[in-house]
Amino acid sequence: MENRTFYNEILTEHNIHPMHKVKMMNPQKSLRGVNPSCGDDITLQLNVSDDGIIEDGAFYGDGCAISQASADMMLELVIGKNVKDALALKDIFMKMIKEKVSEEELEMLEEAGSLQDISHMPSRVKCAVLGWRTLETLLNEEKSDSVSTEDI
Repeated sequence: MENRTFYNEILTEHNIHPMHKVKMMNPQKSLRGVNPSCGDDITLQLNVSDDGIIEDGAFYGDGCAISQASADMMLELVIGKNVKDALALKDIFMKMIKEKVSEEELEMLEEAGSLQDISHMPSRVKCAVLGWRTLETLLNEEKSDSVSTEDI
């Protein structure tokens, strides 16, 4: 019950007061992420320094509480990190969703770890991973105008 309350409080907080839901004026990188099964639609924007540090990030768009909170938590976690570490955190998040994460790895996700129970809600997995998949594509500079969770 305590974990469920923690999850609800964090999810609510990131939806009512998102720290990173805003349009950046001139982002270096931008990519749209879409979840066609439920209509989640975000655009992730990043500024990455020449030495590979994510200096700033934001997202905008519409979607369910889980997709919006997950994207906000993700940005809070990766801003200030280098690209390699951000991608490693994405891998840990995906392991968590597949229920294959260690306690040490879960701690590295900070608040994003509160979404661990999403793995038990198959219809919500695509919502939770949308921002993370968009981040991966954007940081790997795969040539695409958008990313879709259809392949998950």
